[in-house]
This record gives sequence, C-alpha cells and structure tokens, in this order.
Amino acid sequence: MAKIGLFFGGNTGKTRKVAKAIKKRFDDETMADAVNVSKVGADDFAQYQFLLLGTSTQGEGLLPGLSADCETESWEELLPKLEGVDFTGKTVALFGLGDQVGYPDNFLDAMGIIYQFVVERGAKVVGSWSTDGYEFDSSEAVVDGKFVGLALDLDNQSNLTDERVEAWLKQIAPEFGLSV
Repeated sequence: MAKIGLFFGGNTGKTRKVAKAIKKRFDDETMADAVNVSKVGADDFAQYQFLLLGTSTQGEGLLPGLSADCETESWEELLPKLEGVDFTGKTVALFGLGDQVGYPDNFLDAMGIIYQFVVERGAKVVGSWSTDGYEFDSSEAVVDGKFVGLALDLDNQSNLTDERVEAWLKQIAPEFGLSV
C-alpha cells in the first residue's frame, strides 16, 4: 500500500488537475492515485498515516458540494461521514484553489474549513504557506499570518502554479519522510 493518500474535491476539474500533477512527482509505492472525495468514505482516510487533501472554494467561501451547486457530492457531504475518524497521529498537508480577485473576502475559505476539521480531530497539519504575493481581503485559511496550506489561484496566477507546487512539495517532504 502507498504511504500517502491523496484526496481532492472540487467542481471545475482544476483541483483534480493539481492533484494529478502532484501525483506525477511520486511513484505508486510512495503516493496513492489522486481520488475524488465523492468516491470515498471514512475507511479510505483511516488507512493512511500521511494525507494530502485538496479543495477548491466555491462561491462566497463554501466547501464544494451540492448546496454550492456542484454537479456531484464533495467535501460538504464527506466531512460529516468523517466526524468519527480519529486523525491523531496523522500528518496532513492541504492545498486549496480559489479566486483572490473575484472572491477577495473568502479566498480559500474551504481550505480553512478542512484545516479546522482535521485539527479538531487530532491531525498534525504541515505545509503552511506565505501570504506574500497574493491580494485578498480575508480568508479562513490564514492562521498566524500564513495560509494553512498551499494557496493556488489558477484564475489569476496560473503562471505561478508549477513553481508553487514544486516549492511546497520540497517544504513538506521531510514531514512525510520523503525527498523531492
């Protein structure tokens, strides 16, 4: 079994694209294939000590899911199913996609919601990311002056995505017992 579980949720395919790009950097023994959270349950999360979790933010700060007008279930529907999962001893890194220009008051809020969820259940979250280079007004994903995970804006800064992903993976690799 792979050492790291890679799960994502979104609506437009952009979060899936980033998850697949991350997976390409690792072999199957190190990282499992990227899986949409619409296709998993609590047991899928429980089997991994290391998790990479990705999400987009829908509209004005919502998790992707049916009430946010997504085509399929996503994080909104999965989190209640994970309430009984103990994340103690698990290391989690988060990546989030948002639009800092269109939604400057809610930039990456969904990543902040997932962060709170896993921390409340005992997870150690790694991979905080500087807010430098972003222009937004407010975000639930900012704790102690940094994003709680990798912040991506494919709508306005797509040219920085590969560079940011690469730098972030190098940053979190030691926490996962890897070299990148």
